Amino acid sequence: MTDQASYFVDFKNVWLAYNDELLAKNQFAVEDINLQVKQGEFIAIVGPSGCGKSTFMKLTTGLRKPTKGSIHVDSQPVSGPVKISGMAFQAPSLLPWRSTLENVLLPLEIVEPHRSQFKARRDEYVQRALALLKSVGLDGYADQYPWQLSGGMQQRASICRALIHEPKMLLLDEPFGALDAFTREELWCILRDLWTEQKFNVILVTHDLRESVFLADTVYVMSKSPGRFVVKREINLPRPRDLEITYTPEFTDIVHELRGHIGAIRQQSKAPLDPSVASIAQ
Repeated sequence: MTDQASYFVDFKNVWLAYNDELLAKNQFAVEDINLQVKQGEFIAIVGPSGCGKSTFMKLTTGLRKPTKGSIHVDSQPVSGPVKISGMAFQAPSLLPWRSTLENVLLPLEIVEPHRSQFKARRDEYVQRALALLKSVGLDGYADQYPWQLSGGMQQRASICRALIHEPKMLLLDEPFGALDAFTREELWCILRDLWTEQKFNVILVTHDLRESVFLADTVYVMSKSPGRFVVKREINLPRPRDLEITYTPEFTDIVHELRGHIGAIRQQSKAPLDPSVASIAQ
Protein backbone atom coordinates (compact mmCIF):
# COMPACT_ATOMS: atom_id res chain seq x y z
CA MET A 1 0.00 0.00 0.00
CA THR A 2 1.36 3.41 -0.92
CA ASP A 3 1.76 6.23 1.59
CA GLN A 4 -0.99 8.19 -0.14
CA ALA A 5 -3.42 5.28 0.19
CA SER A 6 -2.69 5.06 3.94
CA TYR A 7 -4.30 8.43 4.67
CA PHE A 8 -7.42 10.23 3.54
CA VAL A 9 -5.66 13.62 3.55
CA ASP A 10 -1.91 13.75 2.97
CA PHE A 11 0.10 17.00 2.84
CA LYS A 12 3.79 16.62 2.09
CA ASN A 13 6.11 19.65 2.39
CA VAL A 14 3.44 22.09 1.20
CA TRP A 15 4.29 25.78 0.79
CA LEU A 16 2.08 28.50 -0.68
CA ALA A 17 2.91 32.00 -1.87
CA TYR A 18 -0.14 33.84 -3.19
CA ASN A 19 1.60 35.32 -6.22
CA ASP A 20 4.93 35.49 -8.04
CA GLU A 21 5.84 38.81 -6.45
CA LEU A 22 5.49 37.39 -2.95
CA LEU A 23 7.33 34.25 -4.03
CA ALA A 24 10.21 36.36 -5.28
CA LYS A 25 10.34 37.97 -1.83
CA ASN A 26 10.20 34.54 -0.21
CA GLN A 27 6.94 35.47 1.53
CA PHE A 28 4.67 32.49 2.09
CA ALA A 29 1.16 32.27 3.51
CA VAL A 30 1.85 28.74 4.78
CA GLU A 31 5.13 26.87 4.86
CA ASP A 32 6.35 23.31 5.25
CA ILE A 33 2.92 21.80 5.95
CA ASN A 34 3.12 18.09 6.66
CA LEU A 35 -0.16 16.57 7.74
CA GLN A 36 -1.66 13.11 7.52
CA VAL A 37 -5.33 12.51 8.37
CA LYS A 38 -6.77 9.03 8.72
CA GLN A 39 -9.99 7.84 7.08
CA GLY A 40 -12.99 9.06 9.08
CA GLU A 41 -10.92 11.26 11.39
CA PHE A 42 -12.28 14.53 12.80
CA ILE A 43 -9.58 17.19 13.10
CA ALA A 44 -9.76 20.79 14.27
CA ILE A 45 -7.34 23.62 13.46
CA VAL A 46 -6.90 26.55 15.81
CA GLY A 47 -4.51 29.47 15.92
CA PRO A 48 -4.23 33.26 15.94
CA SER A 49 -6.08 35.32 13.34
CA GLY A 50 -4.33 35.49 9.99
CA CYS A 51 -2.20 32.41 10.60
CA GLY A 52 -3.32 30.59 7.45
CA LYS A 53 -6.17 28.37 8.64
CA SER A 54 -8.47 29.36 5.78
CA THR A 55 -5.57 29.08 3.33
CA PHE A 56 -5.11 25.49 4.48
CA MET A 57 -8.79 24.84 3.71
CA LYS A 58 -8.40 26.26 0.20
CA LEU A 59 -5.41 24.00 -0.40
CA THR A 60 -7.33 20.95 0.85
CA THR A 61 -10.27 21.60 -1.47
CA GLY A 62 -8.09 22.39 -4.48
CA LEU A 63 -9.17 26.05 -4.65
CA ARG A 64 -5.47 26.94 -4.34
CA LYS A 65 -2.54 25.02 -5.75
CA PRO A 66 0.59 24.79 -3.61
CA THR A 67 3.74 26.58 -4.69
CA LYS A 68 5.76 23.62 -3.47
CA GLY A 69 4.89 20.16 -2.21
CA SER A 70 2.07 17.70 -2.87
CA ILE A 71 -1.46 17.13 -1.58
CA HIS A 72 -3.48 13.93 -1.86
CA VAL A 73 -7.13 13.51 -0.83
CA ASP A 74 -8.76 10.08 -0.93
CA SER A 75 -5.58 8.72 -2.56
CA GLN A 76 -5.86 11.14 -5.49
CA PRO A 77 -3.52 14.08 -6.19
CA VAL A 78 -5.29 17.41 -5.73
CA SER A 79 -4.98 19.33 -8.99
CA GLY A 80 -8.32 21.16 -9.02
CA PRO A 81 -11.54 21.50 -6.99
CA VAL A 82 -12.21 18.40 -4.89
CA LYS A 83 -15.72 17.16 -5.71
CA ILE A 84 -15.96 14.76 -2.77
CA SER A 85 -16.02 17.59 -0.24
CA GLY A 86 -18.76 19.74 1.27
CA MET A 87 -18.22 23.11 2.92
CA ALA A 88 -20.00 25.34 5.43
CA PHE A 89 -18.90 28.78 6.61
CA GLN A 90 -19.64 31.23 9.41
CA ALA A 91 -22.26 32.96 7.25
CA PRO A 92 -24.87 30.41 6.09
CA SER A 93 -25.25 32.27 2.75
CA LEU A 94 -28.60 30.70 1.94
CA LEU A 95 -30.29 32.10 -1.17
CA PRO A 96 -33.17 34.26 0.11
CA TRP A 97 -35.51 33.49 -2.79
CA ARG A 98 -35.28 29.72 -2.26
CA SER A 99 -37.01 27.73 0.45
CA THR A 100 -35.01 25.74 2.98
CA LEU A 101 -35.55 22.57 0.96
CA GLU A 102 -34.54 24.27 -2.29
CA ASN A 103 -31.40 25.66 -0.66
CA VAL A 104 -30.40 22.21 0.57
CA LEU A 105 -30.99 20.70 -2.88
CA LEU A 106 -28.89 23.35 -4.66
CA PRO A 107 -25.60 21.38 -4.89
CA LEU A 108 -27.42 18.50 -6.56
CA GLU A 109 -28.77 20.89 -9.19
CA ILE A 110 -25.42 22.39 -10.15
CA VAL A 111 -22.70 19.79 -9.53
CA GLU A 112 -22.09 16.76 -11.69
CA PRO A 113 -22.82 13.89 -11.75
CA HIS A 114 -25.96 14.87 -9.82
CA ARG A 115 -26.91 17.75 -12.12
CA SER A 116 -27.55 15.52 -15.13
CA GLN A 117 -29.59 13.13 -12.97
CA PHE A 118 -31.53 15.74 -11.01
CA LYS A 119 -34.82 15.64 -12.90
CA ALA A 120 -34.95 11.86 -13.02
CA ARG A 121 -33.99 11.44 -9.36
CA ARG A 122 -35.65 14.53 -7.92
CA ASP A 123 -38.06 12.61 -5.69
CA GLU A 124 -35.19 10.58 -4.26
CA TYR A 125 -33.12 13.73 -3.67
CA VAL A 126 -36.05 15.48 -1.99
CA GLN A 127 -36.49 12.55 0.41
CA ARG A 128 -32.75 12.64 1.16
CA ALA A 129 -32.96 16.38 1.88
CA LEU A 130 -36.03 15.99 4.09
CA ALA A 131 -34.29 13.23 6.07
CA LEU A 132 -31.26 15.47 6.58
CA LEU A 133 -33.43 18.36 7.71
CA LYS A 134 -35.21 16.08 10.17
CA SER A 135 -31.86 14.86 11.54
CA VAL A 136 -30.84 18.43 12.43
CA GLY A 137 -34.18 19.38 13.96
CA LEU A 138 -35.66 21.20 10.96
CA ASP A 139 -38.52 18.81 10.32
CA GLY A 140 -41.46 20.96 9.21
CA TYR A 141 -39.32 23.89 8.04
CA ALA A 142 -38.67 22.72 4.48
CA ASP A 143 -40.98 25.32 2.96
CA GLN A 144 -39.75 28.22 5.10
CA TYR A 145 -37.47 30.87 3.61
CA PRO A 146 -34.14 31.92 5.19
CA TRP A 147 -35.60 35.17 6.56
CA GLN A 148 -38.12 33.08 8.46
CA LEU A 149 -35.39 31.06 10.23
CA SER A 150 -33.21 31.95 13.20
CA GLY A 151 -29.44 32.12 12.75
CA GLY A 152 -29.03 28.67 14.27
CA MET A 153 -31.67 27.23 11.97
CA GLN A 154 -29.99 28.79 8.94
CA GLN A 155 -26.68 27.22 9.95
CA ARG A 156 -28.34 23.81 10.33
CA ALA A 157 -29.72 24.18 6.81
CA SER A 158 -26.26 25.18 5.60
CA ILE A 159 -24.76 22.00 7.06
CA CYS A 160 -27.50 19.95 5.36
CA ARG A 161 -26.64 21.65 2.07
CA ALA A 162 -22.97 20.73 2.58
CA LEU A 163 -23.90 17.08 3.19
CA ILE A 164 -26.68 16.55 0.64
CA HIS A 165 -24.37 15.08 -2.01
CA GLU A 166 -22.96 12.65 0.58
CA PRO A 167 -19.37 13.95 0.54
CA LYS A 168 -16.50 11.97 1.96
CA MET A 169 -15.10 15.12 3.57
CA LEU A 170 -16.76 18.06 5.33
CA LEU A 171 -14.85 21.32 5.73
CA LEU A 172 -16.13 23.81 8.27
CA ASP A 173 -14.73 27.34 8.52
CA GLU A 174 -15.91 28.96 11.79
CA PRO A 175 -19.41 27.56 11.21
CA PHE A 176 -20.77 28.42 14.68
CA GLY A 177 -18.82 31.59 15.44
CA ALA A 178 -21.73 34.00 14.98
CA LEU A 179 -24.17 32.06 17.18
CA ASP A 180 -25.01 32.43 20.86
CA ALA A 181 -23.43 29.97 23.29
CA PHE A 182 -26.52 27.78 23.75
CA THR A 183 -27.20 27.46 20.03
CA ARG A 184 -23.53 26.80 19.37
CA GLU A 185 -23.43 23.91 21.84
CA GLU A 186 -26.65 22.50 20.40
CA LEU A 187 -25.05 22.46 16.94
CA TRP A 188 -21.92 20.82 18.32
CA CYS A 189 -24.11 17.90 19.34
CA ILE A 190 -25.87 17.79 15.98
CA LEU A 191 -22.55 17.73 14.14
CA ARG A 192 -21.24 15.09 16.55
CA ASP A 193 -24.24 12.87 15.83
CA LEU A 194 -24.03 13.31 12.04
CA TRP A 195 -20.32 12.46 12.07
CA THR A 196 -20.82 9.49 14.40
CA GLU A 197 -23.47 8.07 12.09
CA GLN A 198 -21.77 8.70 8.74
CA LYS A 199 -18.03 8.82 9.59
CA PHE A 200 -17.09 11.31 6.89
CA ASN A 201 -13.81 13.15 7.41
CA VAL A 202 -14.14 16.56 9.05
CA ILE A 203 -11.73 19.49 9.03
CA LEU A 204 -12.95 22.20 11.39
CA VAL A 205 -11.35 25.64 11.55
CA THR A 206 -12.33 27.44 14.74
CA HIS A 207 -11.25 30.03 17.30
CA ASP A 208 -13.25 28.24 19.99
CA LEU A 209 -10.92 25.93 21.91
CA ARG A 210 -13.80 24.27 23.78
CA GLU A 211 -15.43 23.51 20.45
CA SER A 212 -12.26 21.94 19.09
CA VAL A 213 -11.70 19.74 22.15
CA PHE A 214 -15.33 18.62 22.34
CA LEU A 215 -15.62 17.63 18.68
CA ALA A 216 -12.22 16.58 17.38
CA ASP A 217 -10.07 13.47 17.52
CA THR A 218 -6.99 15.65 16.99
CA VAL A 219 -6.42 19.39 17.39
CA TYR A 220 -3.67 21.19 15.46
CA VAL A 221 -2.35 24.63 16.39
CA MET A 222 -0.98 26.89 13.66
CA SER A 223 1.73 29.49 14.18
CA LYS A 224 1.60 33.11 13.11
CA SER A 225 1.97 33.76 9.39
CA PRO A 226 3.58 32.07 7.59
CA GLY A 227 1.37 29.34 8.98
CA ARG A 228 2.99 26.15 10.22
CA PHE A 229 1.55 23.38 12.34
CA VAL A 230 3.45 23.63 15.62
CA VAL A 231 1.27 21.59 17.99
CA LYS A 232 -0.53 18.31 17.48
CA ARG A 233 -2.79 17.35 20.39
CA GLU A 234 -4.69 14.08 20.30
CA ILE A 235 -7.93 14.30 22.28
CA ASN A 236 -8.21 11.05 24.18
CA LEU A 237 -11.51 11.85 25.86
CA PRO A 238 -13.93 8.93 25.53
CA ARG A 239 -16.66 8.92 22.89
CA PRO A 240 -19.54 9.46 22.64
CA ARG A 241 -19.06 12.84 24.34
CA ASP A 242 -21.91 14.84 25.82
CA LEU A 243 -21.83 18.42 27.04
CA GLU A 244 -21.27 17.34 30.64
CA ILE A 245 -17.71 16.42 29.71
CA THR A 246 -16.93 20.10 29.07
CA TYR A 247 -17.17 20.71 32.84
CA THR A 248 -14.68 18.01 33.81
CA PRO A 249 -11.07 18.71 34.90
CA GLU A 250 -9.75 16.50 32.08
CA PHE A 251 -11.52 18.62 29.47
CA THR A 252 -10.56 21.92 31.06
CA ASP A 253 -6.92 20.88 31.33
CA ILE A 254 -6.71 20.24 27.58
CA VAL A 255 -8.35 23.59 26.79
CA HIS A 256 -5.90 25.40 29.08
CA GLU A 257 -2.98 23.54 27.51
CA LEU A 258 -4.02 24.63 24.02
CA ARG A 259 -4.65 28.18 25.23
CA GLY A 260 -1.12 28.20 26.62
CA HIS A 261 0.34 27.19 23.26
CA ILE A 262 -1.59 29.92 21.44
CA GLY A 263 -0.56 32.45 24.09
CA ALA A 264 3.06 31.48 23.55
CA ILE A 265 2.66 31.91 19.78
CA ARG A 266 1.26 35.40 20.31
CA GLN A 267 4.36 36.30 22.32
CA GLN A 268 6.76 35.08 19.69
CA SER A 269 7.39 35.93 16.08
CA LYS A 270 8.87 32.96 14.23
CA ALA A 271 10.68 31.28 17.10
CA PRO A 272 9.47 27.67 17.40
CA LEU A 273 7.77 26.46 20.54
CA ASP A 274 9.57 24.10 22.87
CA PRO A 275 10.04 20.98 20.74
CA SER A 276 9.17 18.66 23.62
CA VAL A 277 5.56 19.87 23.47
CA ALA A 278 5.25 21.57 20.12
CA SER A 279 6.67 19.06 17.72
CA ILE A 280 4.34 17.71 15.08
CA ALA A 281 6.60 14.80 14.34
CA GLN A 282 4.77 12.20 12.38
